[in-house]
Amino acid sequence: MFEVLTQKLSKIFSGLSNKGRLSEKDIDEALRQIRLALLEADVNFRVVKGFLAGVRERALTAQVLESLTPAQQIIKIVNEELVNVLGKEHSNLATDGRPPSIIMLVGLQGSGKTTTAAKLALHLKNMGQRPLLVAADTRRPAAIDQLMMLGKQLDIPVSSGDAKAAPLTICRHALKQAQETAASWVIVDTQGRLHIDEAMMKELVQLKETVHPSEVLLVVDAMTGQDAVNTAEAFNKDVGLTGLILTKMDGDARGGAALSIKFVTGVPVKFIGTGEKSSALEPFYPDRLASRILGMGDVLTLIEKAEKTFDEQHAKQLEKKIRAAEFNLEDFLLQLRQIKKMGSLTQLVELLPGFSKLASGIPQGDEEDRMRKIEAIILSMTLEERRNPAIIGGSRRRRIAKGSGTTAGDVNQLLNQFYQMQKLAKMASKGRLPKNLTGMLGR
Repeated sequence: MFEVLTQKLSKIFSGLSNKGRLSEKDIDEALRQIRLALLEADVNFRVVKGFLAGVRERALTAQVLESLTPAQQIIKIVNEELVNVLGKEHSNLATDGRPPSIIMLVGLQGSGKTTTAAKLALHLKNMGQRPLLVAADTRRPAAIDQLMMLGKQLDIPVSSGDAKAAPLTICRHALKQAQETAASWVIVDTQGRLHIDEAMMKELVQLKETVHPSEVLLVVDAMTGQDAVNTAEAFNKDVGLTGLILTKMDGDARGGAALSIKFVTGVPVKFIGTGEKSSALEPFYPDRLASRILGMGDVLTLIEKAEKTFDEQHAKQLEKKIRAAEFNLEDFLLQLRQIKKMGSLTQLVELLPGFSKLASGIPQGDEEDRMRKIEAIILSMTLEERRNPAIIGGSRRRRIAKGSGTTAGDVNQLLNQFYQMQKLAKMASKGRLPKNLTGMLGR
């Protein structure tokens, strides 16, 4: 979502680095360019004005102007001010004194409210909690069926009633079920509309007064830009929000809503949706998103994803193989499958410091096809060939290509990339990495 903004900011900072010492004129010109970049990214003008005022005041101090590395000082200030705009600190879910704690999800139709309810339930389940989903959206056709299906897929219980039943009746029944089953969290999927209207707000206020939720979270589509900010302001005014969940953060919109919504509404963003998979919901950390926007990566999120995905015993076995230079195509296939669980290749590369430019070079929509092709090629090999790729000659390559529905050129490309990766892994195990890492990656 922030690819274009990241590229523009990186170009601005690169220009500052080339100047050495900076004058007030240099800083004003850089701030002018940052202002244009933010406005083009659809960031709210009030946010841009306040943000740049804070950056300019701090950037014109003697500490910055007389520094030997003023550009780095500017980047540090921009990063810190960006964190302030995004909300300063991570905001956890609020709990009731005794379980179950209740979360009301509100929002307009099309924002991804029902799928977000399931994602949030899975997130809580992975934390050792016992969530109960409540299908209280009786207005949208098939909303109840959709949540029931998602609950079944994720092995999470769903409380529902007849589609003709009133949401209040469904919620009262769900709270009774939560007590009986010792659920620790109740997540209520409420009714939405295509637009904000008085009837919807009255229903939500009535529901809130009945169930007494510890959290009222607005699910809002980040791709709708400033409409998302306006929606959040309206819901907060009428219903009273405790937090926000921004969906579709993996989209190709300009991202201004994500940068504006906390500053304008005063309501903290608690989660962001980063994809279609049920696991694609991340707790929101302002400092981590600021780091991603500035092209500095997000190593902490990458580590957390890896810890959730990778088996510790397999990781230790792999480390031994790498150190002994025994890493083969079987190991490569295992790692490929585990990486697929972590998210798309583009998203993972963006989390690596300094690698955001590589992410823009990965063709959108091609990466999954490429991964499927690699998997098909390796599965078309014999066990001996996977463990010892060096034996794969011309006739074997043709047979593998035919079996995987690819070409001999595709097989050659995979083997060459594997040998490069094997070489890189061996060098890394000895603490020696090549200067041109992107060259080793075949880019």
